[in-house]
Amino acid sequence: MGGTRTDAGTDSGTSTVTVFGLGLMGQALASAMLVGDRETTVWNRTPGRADALVERGAREAADVRRAVEAGDLLIVCVRDYRAVREFLDPVADALSGRTVVNLTSGSSAEAREMAAWAAGHGAAYLDGAIMMTPPGIGLPDTVLLYAGPADVFAAHEDTLRLLGGGTTHLSEDTGIASLYDVALLGIMWGSLNGFVHAAALLAADGVTAKEFLPFATSWLGAIGVFTGVVADQVDSGDFAAVDASLASHLSPVEHLIDESRARGIDASLPEFTRGLLTAAIARGQSGDGYARLIEHFRPGQA
Repeated sequence: MGGTRTDAGTDSGTSTVTVFGLGLMGQALASAMLVGDRETTVWNRTPGRADALVERGAREAADVRRAVEAGDLLIVCVRDYRAVREFLDPVADALSGRTVVNLTSGSSAEAREMAAWAAGHGAAYLDGAIMMTPPGIGLPDTVLLYAGPADVFAAHEDTLRLLGGGTTHLSEDTGIASLYDVALLGIMWGSLNGFVHAAALLAADGVTAKEFLPFATSWLGAIGVFTGVVADQVDSGDFAAVDASLASHLSPVEHLIDESRARGIDASLPEFTRGLLTAAIARGQSGDGYARLIEHFRPGQA
């Protein structure tokens, strides 16, 4: 996919910015534009959220058309893609020659459909994913992922980088940023589920989550190393065990299930893992590495 990330912007061509949507995230985005000395207009469907930004130098547009006409770069962060179309459709004739950067959460299919819609009205389009909560907007390590034409990204990179130092262009395929977004969130939920299950297990024996936390964070770092091995094997298709076989994982998982049940803790997470392992072992894959389990998730292979 040829993701690109540079330490400096390539073009400071963005002269005016409009931010659509002033929830907590939208306010943070607009604030970052003001910190970066961009001429910033804001608009929100519900009035009354722009006062603090106006005091800092932003302009509040009276309506959507004026908001569109005020900006070369239109940054959108609202409830969903349907909401984007609801307020932009009536003023679509004003989009020609402008760039829409949609940071609204949605699916890859919605992103590609929105890109086609924008192109049909003469607008350039980037789809993005914000991998941070509002307080992190503008920080050096904050990651925002973008997909769409590389030249469009390059034209506005300086301005987009104001939102986070980890700003990265992933692909010309407009849907890829949304796909990365949900994939990364899946890892987050899996990790958080594992942590809260572990915290419940330890709490039953009087260990606090804070006491356990340093060991959990250290272990997550080690898992990152294991993940590199899994990634290599997934891409190569060579699943030979280089660290631990699937058979060797089964007994510890059984111990986790037993310890959970003994304390009245829900064991559905480790039971799911046991199901993956036992199915693979039944297929004669007991000597393979953990990456072999990708076959459970691939279409038609479970």
